[in-house]
Amino acid sequence: MKRSLRRALWATGAVVALAVAAVPMTTASAAGSVTATFAKVQDWGTGHEGRVTVTNGTSSTINGWRIEFTLPSGTSISSSWDADITRSGDRYVAVNKSWASTLAPGASFSWGYNGTGAYKAPVSCTINGGSCTGGGTPTTTAPTTAPPTTAPPTTAPPTTAPPTTQPPTTPPPGGKKIVGYFAEWGVYARNYHVKNIHTSGSAAKLTHILYAFGNTTGGRCSIGDSYADYEKAYTAADSVDGVADTWDQPLRGSFNQLRKLKKMYPNLKVLWSFGGWTWSGGFTQAAQNPAAFADSCYSLVKDPRWADVFDGIDVDWEYPNACGLQCDTSGPNAFKNVVSALRSKFGSSFLVTAAITADGSNGGKIDATDYAGAANNLNWLMPMTYDYFGAFNAQGPTAPHSPLYSYAGIPQQGFWSDAAIQKLKSKGVPSSKLLLGVGFYGRGWTGVTQAAPGGSATGAAPGTYEAGIEDYKVLKNSCPATGTVAGTAYAKCGSNWWSYDTPSTIGGKMSYANSQGLGGAFFWELSGDTSNGELIGAIKGGLG
Repeated sequence: MKRSLRRALWATGAVVALAVAAVPMTTASAAGSVTATFAKVQDWGTGHEGRVTVTNGTSSTINGWRIEFTLPSGTSISSSWDADITRSGDRYVAVNKSWASTLAPGASFSWGYNGTGAYKAPVSCTINGGSCTGGGTPTTTAPTTAPPTTAPPTTAPPTTAPPTTQPPTTPPPGGKKIVGYFAEWGVYARNYHVKNIHTSGSAAKLTHILYAFGNTTGGRCSIGDSYADYEKAYTAADSVDGVADTWDQPLRGSFNQLRKLKKMYPNLKVLWSFGGWTWSGGFTQAAQNPAAFADSCYSLVKDPRWADVFDGIDVDWEYPNACGLQCDTSGPNAFKNVVSALRSKFGSSFLVTAAITADGSNGGKIDATDYAGAANNLNWLMPMTYDYFGAFNAQGPTAPHSPLYSYAGIPQQGFWSDAAIQKLKSKGVPSSKLLLGVGFYGRGWTGVTQAAPGGSATGAAPGTYEAGIEDYKVLKNSCPATGTVAGTAYAKCGSNWWSYDTPSTIGGKMSYANSQGLGGAFFWELSGDTSNGELIGAIKGGLG
């Protein structure tokens, strides 16, 4: 399927304060009180995400907090993070996690939840025995703690400054994986930096970050962009922890920012992804001497300047024994041999993963390579279940680029997500090692007169950085979805026709992933989401 320059030169994204999306229940303004403020982060009708901010307005440090509240009929909490929740009917009790018990004077801490139904504020609320809005006689030590829940953390404190309390961390290995790409070139025109992963709340929802991309020139792993990777100096305002780089420090750039992010979120793992649409050509030479390729990758990833940053290596070969930007004829065992060499070199404790084709057609790209044979040496595989259709076929027909299922009139058989998943499973790839792919962008045509899929077009719709491609954060406002087909959304605005995923359709895709026993989901890429992480929130909420 067409990958285009999106995987190589796509770029931008200004950050809007997360608080814009919050709709407070009350204003926590009572001096001398501990308060709790409920806010709506997002609401998609059948469900919502809420945030609760606890603020210590007293002059003394408090050790623990307990919130008791009642939700109106028609809404309920389905999962939560960064607080321990118990429920009796419509009455809930939220108690601090052990690592978030202490709040200094003036400090705040936020926890969150996903709920069923439309967002509704509580009808009654107390914190430490006093009113959530202030007043009463709050205690400085919370009563008993509630039994812990298994729901993983999802959001980070909504501030651009370093958090005043220990931030939430991602769940330990073993749960559903939520893997997001960070594009190294995003630090330029897109103005998207590692700090934005934190301020958007995305860092707390991710389990793994894929840093894209390293190069494969000459059959060796090599640096993609040294300035972005480890040379760019960050000011205090743009740095993850609010501390500016100095001219003489040994590591700067995104690598150092990722190091800081991992310190803030100790369970977050980072993998260095090599290849992509533009830089996959070197894999052909790598397949001729997999051991030498693995040696070069090991030397680069384990460079003492940044060895602690990376927990794994990702192979994004587009495509082994098939055609992408270039055509490879290394044979069906080439991919398996390269992966085996990497596993042998890096050892069993290092993550080795792969982004692979999602072409489920008969005789297509999945059939061209022994992906099942490589699976034993991979922690997981990521079939890129997006970019099936787009304005690289300028005349159309219009079609959703990331359909979950087939539908009447689909332009090509086997070009939908379920086809790829079922084919890979039938070949012996374990379900638990497959992640479902989601695009945080849309693909579109112009010159379209028909609202439903299948219309003719005259070319690619205008895009901010590439014709025919636009971020979700732009499309949700410029061309809101008007219909759904095959588990994804589409929209017609004037003569432009777009397809993209929304929080609602992502929810459906995550239900599919759960029903198939998949290991989780991954997405391309972080800067396409809204400043408060609508889409990654839907992934987290859907996977549970």
